[in-house]
Amino acid sequence: MIIVVGYIPSAEGLAAVDYAIEQATLTTSRLVVINTGHHGNYADPSFADPRDLDALTAQLSARGIDHEVRQPVEGRSAADEILAAANESAADLIVIGLRRRSPVGKLITGSTAQQVLLDAECPVVAVKVALTA
Repeated sequence: MIIVVGYIPSAEGLAAVDYAIEQATLTTSRLVVINTGHHGNYADPSFADPRDLDALTAQLSARGIDHEVRQPVEGRSAADEILAAANESAADLIVIGLRRRSPVGKLITGSTAQQVLLDAECPVVAVKVALTA
């Protein structure tokens, strides 16, 4: 089984990775982790720095999970990169994190999650960060 997970260095991104790790462990799956900035922008906060990616790679290796970490910079949207990786790897599952956004924020900026959910050719799990009291 192959699981593609969208990763950004945030609580939502880490929640998606944690869920993907759990599923990969249960099913002996390969993980394909995708991280990109907004349209390949290196300065975008969602573009993970090398320390974040090294820590993630170390975590996956320590757990014995077969994985690949990709950080494409071709200028496509995050949704397009996730969907392309899913198609290229014949993914069985896509995992993405969800963040809370206002209705106006969704209208103005669009939604990576929405595009992935609507356009994916395999099942998609959208993980929300648990609220703490």
